[in-house]
Amino acid sequence: MNKEKAALLSIFSNTCLIIFKIIAGILMGSVSVISEAIHSSIDLLASFIAFFSIKKASEAEDDEHPFGHGKYENVSGFVEALLILLAAALIIYEAVKRMFEGGPVENIGAGMFVMLLAALVNFIISRILLRIAKKTDSIALEADAMHLLTDVYTSLGVFIGLVLLKLTKIPIIDPITAILVAILIVKASIDLIKKSLIDLVDSKLPDDDIAKILSILDSHSQITRYHSLRTRRSGPTREIDVQVHVNENTSLVDAHRLCDKIEEEIKSIFPGESYVMIHPEPENTN
Repeated sequence: MNKEKAALLSIFSNTCLIIFKIIAGILMGSVSVISEAIHSSIDLLASFIAFFSIKKASEAEDDEHPFGHGKYENVSGFVEALLILLAAALIIYEAVKRMFEGGPVENIGAGMFVMLLAALVNFIISRILLRIAKKTDSIALEADAMHLLTDVYTSLGVFIGLVLLKLTKIPIIDPITAILVAILIVKASIDLIKKSLIDLVDSKLPDDDIAKILSILDSHSQITRYHSLRTRRSGPTREIDVQVHVNENTSLVDAHRLCDKIEEEIKSIFPGESYVMIHPEPENTN
């Protein structure tokens, strides 16, 4: 399954779960179940954003985008995180409103069933998306998967709240559960905002990736020294350039072959596409 099909799978599953949650929430009069429907609705919008950003990011470079369209995935991850914050705000609003207005919660058993079903479906879909996101190095798909994984925890939280409500008959448990769900959602959104901003502001690659690049450079004895290593990410694509020094007696052909070899070795250690630029410089070793 490729990235686009995985995003479509997320759209389909979210649509089905929203319908179930809305019906159950209205029949029950439960703000916690309705809050989960709101959460899933935001997830659905995020899934659409992920789908279209993945399609756009996969387009080849053009005159306006000489380095490709990879950053569309980073923008998508940031927007999705903001949408999660919006979902949390809506849930808190509805929960506080219910605290003051009150109201009975009925058909609790149906709500418990829907929450368990939602948790199971979202867990399966999120694992599929995370696996494909890791394989394709897609931050948009990873963000979508994290949304669904958050939905698993919140659905289980609502389920526990409904169990307590059924046992204790205390109505305020329902809005309190909804507020706890919102807090979990806020944490997930903050984590996603941090992750997406790292690439949007052109931060360097993680230290583990840098170490792999340096290991390759150190493995070539023809290189006397290197400097000005610059790295960044654009969606699933890594962009790397570095200046290497070789003996001044090295022919242009040999220096070019060495750079080609280093570029291929660096590309081979990362999934997806990488832009690698090696700048050879002569070194006087006398």
